Amino acid sequence: MCRAMDLHQSVLARNDESAHALRARLAARGTTVVNLLSSPGSGKTALLEHELTLARERSVPVAALTADLATENDAARLARSGVPVKQILTDGLCHLEAGMLARHLEDWLPEPTRLLFVENVGNLVCPASYDLGETLRVVLASVTEGEDKPLKYPTAFGLAHLVVITKTDIAAAVDFDEPAFRAHVEQVNPGVEVVPTSVRGRRGLGTLLERALAAAAGAPPHTPVMARRPHEHAGHTHAALPSRS
Repeated sequence: MCRAMDLHQSVLARNDESAHALRARLAARGTTVVNLLSSPGSGKTALLEHELTLARERSVPVAALTADLATENDAARLARSGVPVKQILTDGLCHLEAGMLARHLEDWLPEPTRLLFVENVGNLVCPASYDLGETLRVVLASVTEGEDKPLKYPTAFGLAHLVVITKTDIAAAVDFDEPAFRAHVEQVNPGVEVVPTSVRGRRGLGTLLERALAAAAGAPPHTPVMARRPHEHAGHTHAALPSRS
């Protein structure tokens, strides 16, 4: 057990080093990374497609990478936005790592790219522990997933700079209690902004892009309590994600 824990911490430490180097390299070329995390079926691909389309219409230089265990379906959907998109197939790995992301960016990321959106593997466990060199970490949850999602996945929600609720057009049909969800988010991540959205209902659209542009312009993201000091969770010490000052 101890050897397994030590190995896991070593993997996370190496990832943190890679993330730090990637963040510095991308910052030097003026690129800000937005890391999107959610469970499968949350609707993040639909929302991201809309935000990428809006960015193109506003002449904001953006690109996107999307990660999945198999198929290039999400990349095909995002490509409809008209912005550069690349698919990462993880071959069974349940998360992206900074080194993996860096390799896929070599000789691909267009110049200039102001915002790089990374659609992580649909999973709220493994990806939460891996810094990808992002400036903005966004966690999404649909109304169909239940109000207690933040309590079930405290590391994912607790390290978010922004929380997005999706599919709010069907909230009444599934008896989603938004105040309860917000209270649970506040319990694990006090002060983080929660944005309700609906692609079909046209609610909250453009907010994700606005928050990403603000981060790219130097506005410091929300600082989660978990990121203010080393935090032991699920058997390992989680490295703090940086805030831009």
